[in-house]
Amino acid sequence: MSRILIIEDEIAIAELEKDYLELSGFEVALEADGSQGLKRALEEDFDLLILDLMLPGLDGFEICRRFREVKNTPIIMISAKKEDIDKIRGLGLGADDYMTKPFSPSEMVARVKAHLARYERLIGSGSPVNEIIEIRGLKIDKTARRVWVNGEEKNFTTKEFDLLTFLAQNPNHVFAKEELFSKIWDMESIGDIATVTVHIKKIREKIEFNTAKPQYIETIWGVGYRFKV
Repeated sequence: MSRILIIEDEIAIAELEKDYLELSGFEVALEADGSQGLKRALEEDFDLLILDLMLPGLDGFEICRRFREVKNTPIIMISAKKEDIDKIRGLGLGADDYMTKPFSPSEMVARVKAHLARYERLIGSGSPVNEIIEIRGLKIDKTARRVWVNGEEKNFTTKEFDLLTFLAQNPNHVFAKEELFSKIWDMESIGDIATVTVHIKKIREKIEFNTAKPQYIETIWGVGYRFKV
């Protein structure tokens, strides 16, 4: 049974999330304080975190940053803030998804299941020989989930790695943002494709010599992105 930690100071919302997740077969723990939530997230084994942005003790941004230094467990960040800058910051710090209050509990459960399914497939897969992709100084070790650029290793979040690998495995193919969202997040786009844009930006910052003139991931204006070979 997958274990989920909800760090949320609005008790009514936390209890509602907990009820829906437990009805779907998950084991759920609650924390209302940011500092205590981070401590528990680091000390115990959880399969996914649902993290509110505004919390007493530590806010969601700081929790996400510190947690990502240690673990790659999926994080869904939740906030009443609708500004794109908060979403961009949260995703940039390593959150895998961002939901804005109010939201449908059933949608939350669907996203939880999608993130868990993908993460479990990734950590459960393995092969005797590491599968390597090498393109013009970019080296992607799919088995070890590591990336090097001109011999220098770069750190990638789970979704950044998934997105980069998917594009590199399908070179010269133009993918719409909605298609990438569906492929990488295992969900149909709900009219919100900022997640893809933010992740592409973060990937470029790590692999491109000049992000203004990318040599790997090319923007096809009005359509989406293409990995050039």
